[in-house]
Amino acid sequence: MFENNAICKLLNIKYPIFQGGMAWIGTAELASAVSNAGGLGIIGAGHMPPEILRAEIQKCKSWTDKPFGVNVMLMSPYVKEVMQVVVEEKVQVVTTGAGNPGEYVPALKEIGAKVIPVVASVALAKRLVRCGVDALIAEGTESGGHIGEITTMALVPQIVDAVDVPVIGAGGIADSRGMAAAFALGAQAVQMGSRFVVSEECIAHPNYKKMVLKAKDRSTVVTGRTLGHPARVLHNKLTRKYQELEAAGAPAEELEKLGVGSLHRATHEGDVDNGSVMIGEISGMLNDIKPVKTIIEDIINGLPGVIETIENDCK
Repeated sequence: MFENNAICKLLNIKYPIFQGGMAWIGTAELASAVSNAGGLGIIGAGHMPPEILRAEIQKCKSWTDKPFGVNVMLMSPYVKEVMQVVVEEKVQVVTTGAGNPGEYVPALKEIGAKVIPVVASVALAKRLVRCGVDALIAEGTESGGHIGEITTMALVPQIVDAVDVPVIGAGGIADSRGMAAAFALGAQAVQMGSRFVVSEECIAHPNYKKMVLKAKDRSTVVTGRTLGHPARVLHNKLTRKYQELEAAGAPAEELEKLGVGSLHRATHEGDVDNGSVMIGEISGMLNDIKPVKTIIEDIINGLPGVIETIENDCK
């Protein structure tokens, strides 16, 4: 079906579906499952120390012979060491977030890696293309975790029109309809995070997954705007405390302290009241836990029907 798709050709993958590189839960287990199912699995480096990332990469290599990637958070205190591990392990696809990866592009290109940054604005997209990146992930504010301000519907076509590299649409995509919409906007692939959180292979704590499955359309909130790095999460005791402190004009140090370790508390300890449950707005339509292979097959198999419906409605 995707023999002529630019992203599939570029990365040698079967389906133009990326798994979001989610910190703490975008592990080798999930990444290898997505790659084995025909998509592009991505290990989320987050704030991982370099040797932990190396172990995840090596596990992923042992569990799949298909292409997979690593997402590098450029705000990480270990970013230079992490990039060195990526180079030493010859990771073939590197996605980046929270910054400009320009200084690392030459070394990544030297090992033959494809560099695909996440962007939330046209200006950043243009700047990164000039740095020599291979494609871009245009991520709308509907996404979970750290976000920009522009919606997927508005952002994707503007970036598609502004650059001459393939664009991957992200934010608010979880089924065949979302994939078809992204293609209609000019994207040549999609990235999904939230849908893969509620997969069997995702190592997120059962409490985390249960809270996602209970979510409604208005269950997410955005915290951290006053710090300059807003994040979309499910509303809970932690977000109420965070919002109270923000409204009271609490100093940045106090807000930062509140967030330290909060994601790990939710993903690994199962404390979804006092932990950070990062998830996208699309969580309101997620109602089951399935194997990764089934998730991807359902989306691919449903795509022709969605396109046929659109064609019939346009006659």
